[in-house]
Amino acid sequence: MLKAIGFTALMSLMIMVSTGNAGETYITGFMQGLYGGGLDADNPTESEMTASEARLQLRLESFSDAAEVFGRLDFVYDDYYQPSYDWELREGYVKFRLGNKIDFKIGRQIITWGTGDLIFINDLFAKDYRSFFSGRDDQYLKAPQNALRGAYYSPVGAFSLIFTPRFTPNRIPTGERLSYFSPLAGAIVGGEENYFEGRLPKAKFKNSEIAGRFSRYFGSIDAAVYFYRGFYKNPTGLDMVEMTAYYPRLYVYGASLRMPLLGGIGWLESGYYDSRDDSDGDNPLIPNSSLNSMIGFERQINSNLTANVQYQNEYMIDHDVYSANLPETMVEMDEVYQLMTTRLTQLLWMETVTVSAFGFYSPSEEDFYGRFSISYKYTDALTLAVGANIFDGNDEWTDFGAFKKNDNAYVKMTYGF
Repeated sequence: MLKAIGFTALMSLMIMVSTGNAGETYITGFMQGLYGGGLDADNPTESEMTASEARLQLRLESFSDAAEVFGRLDFVYDDYYQPSYDWELREGYVKFRLGNKIDFKIGRQIITWGTGDLIFINDLFAKDYRSFFSGRDDQYLKAPQNALRGAYYSPVGAFSLIFTPRFTPNRIPTGERLSYFSPLAGAIVGGEENYFEGRLPKAKFKNSEIAGRFSRYFGSIDAAVYFYRGFYKNPTGLDMVEMTAYYPRLYVYGASLRMPLLGGIGWLESGYYDSRDDSDGDNPLIPNSSLNSMIGFERQINSNLTANVQYQNEYMIDHDVYSANLPETMVEMDEVYQLMTTRLTQLLWMETVTVSAFGFYSPSEEDFYGRFSISYKYTDALTLAVGANIFDGNDEWTDFGAFKKNDNAYVKMTYGF
């Protein structure tokens, strides 16, 4: 009842705001049905379904000389396990300018920067991997957060600063819909009795997130440097006293380049992850500092086929210290983690059919994650899609091996208006 009242009140407020401004106002959106099932009979989740939902998204844009108002609201009927209704304000912000060089965006927003294709080094904004692994649209990989963004544009370049008062973590599998590997259990677990959620930092000003970027063009080269102060976005720390996973403090310093290359687009990105709670690298229950680097290239093979490849490595600082302090009961992580990805996108039938395949493979951990889909644009408004998420790995404790019982296939129908 309260959710229905909140939904109605929020929509009324958005409409009043839009009609109260002199300018242009647009209301668009879509309706969507998503239904998915698991492919592994041994998955320890409550249901063999992975998705069963009907979604309505409403999007409002209002432009005037004074400001821009933007809202994106999702309303969902979900009968995955027990029928329920829910809604989420994915975006709701006001954007305005001060003169010709400064603008501000205040409110709930989705933020993206960096160069990678589904690899994030300096993009330390929240991700929703529960949606990503279940077949929802790619837009749902980015989770919203309440933030204040300021930008200054000068002849030297563009400066951006983002302040998030309350730390916003990634949305990772909790065992309810998607199983995961539990280090404490030493096995892949799921179900209500194994529901997992990391302990958030206390809601204090010192625990807020700050991210900064400076970018400029040098000819056709887009160059940027980055800074982040906050926490690891996944609960990678372990408190042995309370037997609870938590989010260790983190600083990141990075840079990126994106440029035309060999008839396509090439990119480089790197970031130094400064693990503030384990600066000496001698606590194996907290991630060591590391150096993350990535190189990528994308090219249109022909008018209907596009391909890209990426290579990422993560070098652990003070690996010898970490190894010397590692208990015999814990698995030792490699000094260098490697990841390779490739994406293929093929358009068929006068571009009404899109065939997409994206693969992640780690040579160091010998695990794999593949995303495959075929979508058919039946009309300008109606799109039908089928797809699958496939995980594999020799070891259950690796990044993708931890989810290898979550293989699933789905069907999705979307009507836009």
